[in-house]
Amino acid sequence: MSRWLAGLCAVSVLQSACLVAQPKPTPKTVSTKPVALNPQGTVLLDRAGKRLLLRARVCARDRVLEMLCCLKQTKEHESILTLDAKAAVVHAGLLALGARQGTPVRHYKRLKGGELVPDFKAPTGQRIEIYLQWKDKSGTPRRVRAQRWLRRATGRYFSVPLAKLPAGLVLPEEKPKLVFDEKNAELVWFGPMRAARRDAFLKLSSDRVFGKAVELLFAQSQPTQMTAHWVFAGSGFVTDMKTGKKVYRAENGNLVCVANFPTATLDIARASSSQETGLLYEAFMERIPPVDTDVLIELVPLIPKSDPTGKTSRAKPQQTRRPKP
Repeated sequence: MSRWLAGLCAVSVLQSACLVAQPKPTPKTVSTKPVALNPQGTVLLDRAGKRLLLRARVCARDRVLEMLCCLKQTKEHESILTLDAKAAVVHAGLLALGARQGTPVRHYKRLKGGELVPDFKAPTGQRIEIYLQWKDKSGTPRRVRAQRWLRRATGRYFSVPLAKLPAGLVLPEEKPKLVFDEKNAELVWFGPMRAARRDAFLKLSSDRVFGKAVELLFAQSQPTQMTAHWVFAGSGFVTDMKTGKKVYRAENGNLVCVANFPTATLDIARASSSQETGLLYEAFMERIPPVDTDVLIELVPLIPKSDPTGKTSRAKPQQTRRPKP
C-alpha cells in the first residue's frame, strides 16, 4: 500500500472517530456493534460480522449499467444504487477488515516513445462478496447476492456465424426481424427472442446449420443473471492541477462497477467495456424494489484462513441482524 493511501486511510478513520461520537470501551468491554466510519453514518465497520455495511438507496431499476452502486450525485443515471459517502472511507473500511488491495483495470500501456497501445489487464484484488438487504412491500426482510439484480444486457444486437442461408429460404419481414448479413456471413437478431419466434424460425427450414444458428441466437438473447464477482481493485490517486493535492480517483462516483474503470474501488474480475456500445449488464428490473427503497449493502472480503488440520478455507461472514438506524 502506498504511503499516500496509508495516509488517506489513517485520516479517514481518525476523522470518523472525531466526527462520530462513540462510547469509549473499558479494557474489559469490547463493542461488537457496527461502528460508523463517517458522519452520515452510511459506512459502518462490522468487525464481528467480518463485513463493511453501506446504507444506500435504489436510484434506478430500468437501464443499461456501468455500476451497481455510485456515489451520491455522480452517476445515478447508470447505476442501481447510490451512496452518500466518500469512496475513500469505503476503501479504508475494507483495509480495516484485512482486505488486500489489488490493481485497477488497464486498457493501454505506454511505450518508451510515449505511444499508447492496447494492452488489457483485468482488475485484481481481494475477492469481495456483496449482499443486498431491504424490506419488501409487506415489510418482510429480504437478502440476496448482488448478482441477482444484474443480468446480461438484452437491448442489443446478437449475432452468430452463418456462411449462407439454406437454398430457397426467405426470412420473414415481421419485426423484430431475423437478418442475414451476407457481407459478414452472420445471422443477426436484436433484443430477447421469444420461444414462439424461435420455433417459427426453426420451421422455415430443416437445414441443421441454420437451425443451430437460430438456437444459438435464442440462447444468447435470453436474460441471464450476472455470474462475475467483484474484486478490491482500489482505484488510485491523481494530482489536482489547481491545488497540487492528491485526490482519490473513485470520488468521481465509480464505487462498485460492472464496467471496467481504472478509477473503480470495486470492479468485476472480467473484461467489460466502459463504452456505451459494449456495456454488458443491465438492471434485472423484475427483482429490484422501487426507486428510493433503502438498501443495506454488505461487502464481505473472502479472506483465506487455515484450520487446525492445515487445510485452507475461506472465512465466512457472520449472520447478524440489520443495524438499527
